[in-house]
Amino acid sequence: MEFVKPELEYAELLPLLIVLGAACVGVLFEALLPRDLRRLPQVALSLAALISALVATILVGADLDEHTGIAGAEGKGLVGAMGSVVVDGPTVYLWGLLLVFAIGGVALFAERRLEGGVSAFTGQAAALPGTDTERDASTRGLEHTEVYPLLLFAVGGMLLFPASGDLLTMFVALEVLSLPLYLLCGLARRRRLLSQEAAMKYFLLGAFASGFFLYGAALVYGYAGSVTFAGINEAVRAGGANHGLLLAGIALLSVGLLFKVGAAPFQAWTPDVYQGAPTAVTAFMAAGTKVAAFGALLRLLYVAFGGERWSWQPMLWVVAIASMVLGAALAVVQNDVKRMLAYSSVAHTGFLLVGVLGVQSAGDLAEGQYTSLEGVLFYLTTYGFAMIGSFAVVTLVRDAGGEATHYDRWAGLGKRSPLVAGAFAFFLLSMAGIPLTAGFIGKWAVFTSAMSAGAWPIVLVAIASSIVAITFYVRHIRLMFFTEAHPDGGGAVTTPSLLTSVTVVVCLAATLVLGVVPGPVLELVTHTGDFIR
Repeated sequence: MEFVKPELEYAELLPLLIVLGAACVGVLFEALLPRDLRRLPQVALSLAALISALVATILVGADLDEHTGIAGAEGKGLVGAMGSVVVDGPTVYLWGLLLVFAIGGVALFAERRLEGGVSAFTGQAAALPGTDTERDASTRGLEHTEVYPLLLFAVGGMLLFPASGDLLTMFVALEVLSLPLYLLCGLARRRRLLSQEAAMKYFLLGAFASGFFLYGAALVYGYAGSVTFAGINEAVRAGGANHGLLLAGIALLSVGLLFKVGAAPFQAWTPDVYQGAPTAVTAFMAAGTKVAAFGALLRLLYVAFGGERWSWQPMLWVVAIASMVLGAALAVVQNDVKRMLAYSSVAHTGFLLVGVLGVQSAGDLAEGQYTSLEGVLFYLTTYGFAMIGSFAVVTLVRDAGGEATHYDRWAGLGKRSPLVAGAFAFFLLSMAGIPLTAGFIGKWAVFTSAMSAGAWPIVLVAIASSIVAITFYVRHIRLMFFTEAHPDGGGAVTTPSLLTSVTVVVCLAATLVLGVVPGPVLELVTHTGDFIR
């Protein structure tokens, strides 16, 4: 056989190359620079790489060409890297969203004022908790600056995940984004055992999910004779003798992706990991992983298995309802802020899956309605800003033991620090879907999309779950503003550095603007077009 030289579209893949290249440079920094001189170069490199990649993403999005795919399907973009990476409108939008959230993640990672001049990450991860070695590392103010290249590798995987053009590339992206997160979750400076437990649970369950995904890919390859989404789509539409093989493959692939988005019944890792991981990691992971995984899920279901819609749709009905009901019900009984936000995340996954069940084609909609892709993209935008802002505020409320996440420590916070309590209350109202917040417009978009597809029963369940969710959001607001502080004193608000302050302000502004003037972003989402093959 003649060797065919692979061709890469370097200009279109530039955001990916910048992020992954910077991650490799960050590893070299760790090897070549003295330990006490690594932090500023790592922070500067990470921010410069993410901002450069964001600029490159905007340039790529502004220059997408028309693409005519299989059966005359039209869209904008190209299928690059020998069919492995698809750069189209939805890909570019998700890239921009991920890079914005990653910049906020770097800002939270670089925060040092809250811990008295040191970062929230442990000084020596190899030291056993409670030993003299750990105390010595803490006394010397050591920190793991490896967290910055780890974050960049995770971002690189997140960028590749929704842009994958075949199952093997998607699996590689899944591992590239997951492995750094497993490590980051176990690097908390305080509550080391809780952090290590979170990392171990996330790793073990994530390994099982990856195994399900890979086995599902093997079954689908056995059915279609191809791992490319275009090839799988052709085989599905042509029909085949081994239909059971296809259904089993779809089910196993869905398990792998539904685990990453934290959908029930695959959500068991979510509360423990959200609580135990460093809060900066939780903020980045809650927003970034959800965006990347839903982008991958949408591409897999719509592009590869679009012709088998009536087989996977009932499964998503069950998962969406279970996620909404379970997330809302368990969030009500929580007494820890991070666990409450974790179960809230599970409920939001259900709301997003409601949007996935909507109409896929704009030609099937009336004026003013949104396709499922458009609704989910906008919801991911509103959700990401609210989650990063919420967890950034959580890092500010502290007591002698560090972050004060128990409800008792938040009692009366509105009197001690009305600005911080007000910001957190606004994020909670957005997640509850109250009008004039971004969350209201996001829910309206996905519910409208589902209604257009005739999925009104699941929309009714979603509305009922939203009403239940309002109770625990309002309960926490009441706790902050209308409850007296605990007799031994509540959590105090620590003044953060400019990095965390700017992150909270930007998230607040985005949540407000997207709720009051959502038109420009909705129009941008509408113009992203559809997935191409």
